[in-house]
Amino acid sequence: MKIGYALCGSYCTHARSLAVLEDLVRQYTIVPIVSENAASTDTRFGKAADLLAILESLCGRPPVRTIAEAEPLGPEEPLDLLIIAPCTGNTLAKMAHGITDTAVTMAAKAHLRGNRPLLVALATNDALSANLQNIAVMKNRKNVYFTPMSMDDPENKPHSLVADFRAIPAEAKRLLAEGRNGGNL
Repeated sequence: MKIGYALCGSYCTHARSLAVLEDLVRQYTIVPIVSENAASTDTRFGKAADLLAILESLCGRPPVRTIAEAEPLGPEEPLDLLIIAPCTGNTLAKMAHGITDTAVTMAAKAHLRGNRPLLVALATNDALSANLQNIAVMKNRKNVYFTPMSMDDPENKPHSLVADFRAIPAEAKRLLAEGRNGGNL
């Protein structure tokens, strides 16, 4: 089974996402994908070059970083599952409105046109405000699934939601099994 694993810019969640990826690479072939911001922005949580090196080391191939590199992931190099972890509110909004201007949004578009499952692990400070409508739009799309999520700091960030990254492996296994068994993805 081949899984696309995309990371967007929610830099404070990258460590949790990479821990999940370490588990997944032992079980599946992984195609790493990064948003242009994640691939080029150094933050207090880490350097972009280090993220790219970790992804290449874990997955045995360089990450997909451009729209042109991501487009074949639908028709020419199909994935059995695409996981976006973390998925920022910005990326979620773009997907909800059909905007394809990053490697991650192109990978999602190319993947979904093949009627295969997309698993979203959301991490955004505006989930319960500006992005609430985009969550609803995406939850109503065929083949789009969300990991469980909760408020990470209700007192200081009352609009924020973050995915339970630990749920990704079980959700991935379930979605892949349903696909193999002809389930309605």
